[in-house]
Amino acid sequence: MFFSVNSTSGQCAMCKAVVENGDVDMAEGVNNGISYLMIFPYLLIAGLFYTLYRYRKQTKN
Repeated sequence: MFFSVNSTSGQCAMCKAVVENGDVDMAEGVNNGISYLMIFPYLLIAGLFYTLYRYRKQTKN
C-alpha cells in the first residue's frame, strides 16, 4: 500500500472539476466535506475499541 502512493492520486470527476475550476471557496468546501466524512469511521472504530475495553475490564473483575 505504501509503495502505490504515486498511482493513487486520482479523484472523482466532480471533485476534479471543482478543483480545476479555480474557485478557492468551493475547493475548501470540498476539502472540509471530505474531512467531515472521514471523521465518522474513526469515531466508530474508537467507540468499538472503548466498548471492548470496558467489557474486558468488567469481565476481569
